Amino acid sequence: MSRHVRYDSLSKEYPSPSNMNIPPIYSSRSSYPTFLSFHETARLQLRAATRGLWDAFRWDTVIRLVASDAEIRSNIFKSLLLNFVSLASIYFFDLLLAPLSQGQQKWLHRNVGWFYQVLWLLPVVGVSFYFNSSWCTVIAKRTITLRHGSRATVPPPSSYTGILNSIATSAYRVIMVFTSIIVSFALQLIPVLGPVAGFIFLCWVDAYYCFEFIWIARGLSLSRRLRHLEERWAYYFAFGLPSAALCMWGSSLANAALFALFFPAYIIMAMHAKPQPIDPYNPSGGETLQHPSPYIPIRIRIFAPVTFLNDTIIRVVSIGSRTAANLAASGGNGGSGSMNSRHRRTLSDSVESVEEGAGTESLEMNRLKTRPEPAERPASQAKATSRVRLRGRGESNRRKLD
Repeated sequence: MSRHVRYDSLSKEYPSPSNMNIPPIYSSRSSYPTFLSFHETARLQLRAATRGLWDAFRWDTVIRLVASDAEIRSNIFKSLLLNFVSLASIYFFDLLLAPLSQGQQKWLHRNVGWFYQVLWLLPVVGVSFYFNSSWCTVIAKRTITLRHGSRATVPPPSSYTGILNSIATSAYRVIMVFTSIIVSFALQLIPVLGPVAGFIFLCWVDAYYCFEFIWIARGLSLSRRLRHLEERWAYYFAFGLPSAALCMWGSSLANAALFALFFPAYIIMAMHAKPQPIDPYNPSGGETLQHPSPYIPIRIRIFAPVTFLNDTIIRVVSIGSRTAANLAASGGNGGSGSMNSRHRRTLSDSVESVEEGAGTESLEMNRLKTRPEPAERPASQAKATSRVRLRGRGESNRRKLD
């Protein structure tokens, strides 16, 4: 009897396949994910890179669109004219003024290059950067409208919170431009492999800014934009390869002006591009799910140093402003300020929230919550005030009759 009881308990703890309620179609082997081989995954990534290189050389699309639309043609003409002025000014300094000012004895002759940079070159480059950004935005919106219709873009914000979000997004984009430049220069300082690593990173940065307009028009947040690029790293590396190769032969200002010269054309190419693969986790595109080989990464976190620098800068600025506000509050309250009472954002929280201006809604809600609500008066006091009002109205009516 004890043997039968012990056997029943063991059968309950470790049931045999005949005792388990498993459908006959199910098997653990079918639930295990299938992977492509290393050679097939490498071949698919090479195909994606070839597609990216092909999309980066579609000058026929650019010429056809510029010739067919007057608005795009006028903005590209203005951008070309202004960038030619910037390039001529930069090369005039690099090739003529800088060699002539070397070895001069007089103070004015030695510093003529400095005066030229401060009084002419830097203002021209700054003005061209501002106007190029506005003209490229118009070109991108017009291209999206011609290709996908007027309803393809996200409508501009009209509420107060939406305007704050757009301002925060613009500020975050400006910071991201400078941090990308810093990371590119830092990579080039690495011995032996530094220039190659800096050039590869610059290819991805150029591709990101070429596709950023269409991603913003489709309503993608920063984290989704970065994830989209990092999961299709082969395609975007090949797409940014021609523009990065064009902007590596001169000085930093000359390379920036040269990139701005070709930037509108690459925006149009990005609008007509088809990034590959469509599904990075099933690159073959078959009905059965086949993951890429584990030896080739699906996602390469290319912009992790950039987002880390962005969050560090914004965290320092927010801590500085918060400290100043707490000091002012403590000075007004007799030194009783609490600096550590608020919740601090982590790095993962600030990647998307800071860029999109998230947190402004919570700030407005906190302001609304901190407003003092009117205290409820007792019923007797309310009756007394109503009687006083009625008496006052009666006296005023009597005076009018008199």
